Amino acid sequence: MAHLIGPDFISIQTQDLDAARVFYSEVVGLKLAPHSPPGAVVFDTGPVSFAVRTPVAELKNKEALGEGVALWFGCDDADALHEQLVAHGTPIVFPPKDGPFGRYFAFRDPFGYTITAHTIG
Repeated sequence: MAHLIGPDFISIQTQDLDAARVFYSEVVGLKLAPHSPPGAVVFDTGPVSFAVRTPVAELKNKEALGEGVALWFGCDDADALHEQLVAHGTPIVFPPKDGPFGRYFAFRDPFGYTITAHTIG
């Protein structure tokens, strides 16, 4: 029987790929992948690939992008990344706290998506 294996690729959508490239590489610190297809910015993440792409359909409710979906990213130091994002003026959904997967917090990216970062390793 065919079955899902697990997440293999995650992307979010926005009209402004240049802003996405800057935010996710220069502010958050993700490394750009060597190649990205037209209409997308791919980041060198693992074990699951992450990209920002142009919308495949009209994004009707831009105030609730990603509502109901939790996007968690591992990071090397949640407290330090939190301070870095605060200094940049990034909206913080909730500050760092201890949880079931270690230290974590959530921020809102410039496009309206809530991203949770947690310390791994």
